[in-house]
Formats: sequence, C-alpha cells, structure tokens
Amino acid sequence: MHIKCFTVGAFQVNTYLVEDEVTGQCAIIDTGESLELLQQLSQLQPAPDIRYILLTHGHLDHAGALSQLQSQYQATTCLPRLELPMFECLPEQGSWFGMPSLNRECGRVDRLLDDGDTIELGQTRLQFISTPGHTPGQGCYYDGHDIFVGDTLFAGSIGRTDLPMGNSRLMQDSLSKLMQLPGNLRVHSGHGPVTTLADEKQSNPFLAFLRQ
Repeated sequence: MHIKCFTVGAFQVNTYLVEDEVTGQCAIIDTGESLELLQQLSQLQPAPDIRYILLTHGHLDHAGALSQLQSQYQATTCLPRLELPMFECLPEQGSWFGMPSLNRECGRVDRLLDDGDTIELGQTRLQFISTPGHTPGQGCYYDGHDIFVGDTLFAGSIGRTDLPMGNSRLMQDSLSKLMQLPGNLRVHSGHGPVTTLADEKQSNPFLAFLRQ
C-alpha cells in the first residue's frame, strides 16, 4: 500500500491518500476542513482513482471538507456508526470554538462501520477498529503494516477527552485495545509525525498505565 500524507487546513490535520499497489485503487482518510486537500489532489498526475473516503471521526478538522470532496469524486464515504452524533454537529462545531466561519455541512454518508468491519480496496484489506474516547465513535483503519488512528494516539501523546462528547474511561479502554495489535504497525496520526505502536507502548507517558 502506497501512502501520501497531506497536512492541511487551519488545524494542520494529517489527511492521507492510500493506494493499492496492484490495482491503483485509492482511498482518502479524513478530509481536513478546507479546500486544501482537494487542491492538492487535483495536482496529482495521473489523477488518483479514489474509491473510498474513510473518516476516522466527525470533528470539523477531519470531516469538514467532505461535501467538497464528494462534489469531485464519486467515492463511497464510510463513517463509524457510533460517530453519527458528532458528525451531525458539523454545522455548529465551528461555533463551539468561537469560529462560526468553520461551520460545515455534513455531506453524505454511504456506509456506517462497526468494529471489525473491513474495506476492500483492490487487493488491500483495511480493517476498522472502534476506539471511542476522543469522540463517541472515533475509529482506526489498519492492514498488516500501517494503522491510521485519527486523534486516538499521537507520537508521545493521546487524543483529548475534554471536548464535547469525549470520555476518558473509553479512551483508556481504546488505548489498551490498540496496544494488543502488533507492535510493528506504523502509526499514522491525525496530527504530528509517524510512529509505531511498539515505540508508543514503551515511551509514551500517557500509556504508563499499560506498563504497570
């Protein structure tokens, strides 16, 4: 699987274009909140064959540009089922933080995902794992080498749980669940650099409870 990362928007969110190496079929993981990702994608040659838009969660910095992308790409949009309450708040999320200009329309959801569901992208098989805590339905997508974690886990940190609909107990459970996956998985977060599950389990100060 080929991976391109585009860091976009006011929140400098990492969005991803993943491509099946055999068929060239692509998926976008998270959208940013601005037109920047769409502009970046439009410059790629050859044009990517985008089959899916996969959302890790419904915060505006990760899902706010969905409708703009859908206007250009006939792709199936997938959202964690438990994330619907947050996603449906996109038209008001900017106002929560004093930035009403960032309120966004929701866009279309074609498929709701439950824990353990899979996405077939050419010959690449991405599995969805539910990791609530940062939001009610935050989730991750992974294959045998890479995992896209949204705002669940960062290099040296974890996602906030003090925002609306956050839950610290669920976050702790989700982090424990993630750490059961193979340590060699490369972690592609919603913000910041790439890391691995093994490195975070060993040194992330917010995962100290797993080392006791």
